[in-house]
Amino acid sequence: MTEARLLDPASPHPHADNRRLRAAGPLVPVLAEGVAAWAATRHATLRAVLSHPDLSRDIACWNPDARRAAPAGTPVTNVISDASMLNAEGERHTRLRAPAAQAFSPRRMRALRPHIAAHTRRSLDRLAGLDRSGPVDLRREFAYALPLGVISELLGIPASHRAELHSLTEAVTRVGDGPEDSPALRARIYDLLTEIVAIRRAHPGDDLISGLLRHLTDAELLDTVQLLYIAGHITTVNLITNAAHALLTHPGQLALLRSGTVPWSTAVEETLRWDSPVSYFPMRYPVRDVEIDGVLLRAGDAVLGCHASAGRDHDQYGPRADRFDLTVPPRAHLSFGHGRHFCLGAPLARMEAEIALQALFGAFPRMALAVPPGGLRSVDNLLSNSVGTLPVLLSGR
Repeated sequence: MTEARLLDPASPHPHADNRRLRAAGPLVPVLAEGVAAWAATRHATLRAVLSHPDLSRDIACWNPDARRAAPAGTPVTNVISDASMLNAEGERHTRLRAPAAQAFSPRRMRALRPHIAAHTRRSLDRLAGLDRSGPVDLRREFAYALPLGVISELLGIPASHRAELHSLTEAVTRVGDGPEDSPALRARIYDLLTEIVAIRRAHPGDDLISGLLRHLTDAELLDTVQLLYIAGHITTVNLITNAAHALLTHPGQLALLRSGTVPWSTAVEETLRWDSPVSYFPMRYPVRDVEIDGVLLRAGDAVLGCHASAGRDHDQYGPRADRFDLTVPPRAHLSFGHGRHFCLGAPLARMEAEIALQALFGAFPRMALAVPPGGLRSVDNLLSNSVGTLPVLLSGR
């Protein structure tokens, strides 16, 4: 590789960083929290990486020297070392994914819709009861509540364990104000998940954990539950936050939704493209030397997906790539991945965001940002693309 560019998880201008990465090439050498990788910066390149038969998510395919040199305990290496279906391939991937996929079938999603609407109403009632004399953090007070409640219910997390599990996983993902990440904290997460699985084993119900008990080993079950819990709410928190932020800063686009000119699902899809909830996502490894877009990837190299960058690629989306524009028919994006590892929870995230946004802007029609748009800080996490807080005035200015 040529000299690698350092990816800054605390960058105040992530989209400007991505613009420079795309200008540098379709595959750019980077350092992602100490891990050397090729960054797939453009839409077509990322799509090729995500679907290439000779690129694997299995950590065993990573160069052994690079694997030994990687720092432990970062969000990037935590994802790389995850032992769930996330990094499985072949028969093992199929075996781990199939039972979980049943929970996200179209039938189950249709059945969940009234439950999501009820969760949304409760979240809005809580929001309406807050002190309106000053700013309210919409990310913390609304965007978190809905997906966290839905995924907890879907998995079968007992109410008695939800607050602690939320606090601990916030530390792991580094997108909230939870305790500092540490080996002891991670051990506590697994202890807590073991308790939850034991409760579901003793008292099974119509929930995902109870269903998975019949198909997975204990170790596989713990990794899968942790993956589904974290992935099942963090991405949706970012999606709802990013969409609300986009609409508050584009009143003309919001007016199109309120008038019924375009459906709320269009706002969800355009947000997924224009301000993807996922910034960078690791890793894929060539099982043999592979050339993509004129760049030779050696067997064992790490390849990082740049999802937020791909969403604003002018080669794919033309001169409107940098514009949030609901008048254009929904444009295909890669925010939920592509190919065999396409996100299981995509239908759920889309439905939650659509219901939440329509209800939110209906309940607070005068809501406005409480700070200038440029005054918001990004989350301090290389994997997530969102703002850390979204202060609003619920009754307007």
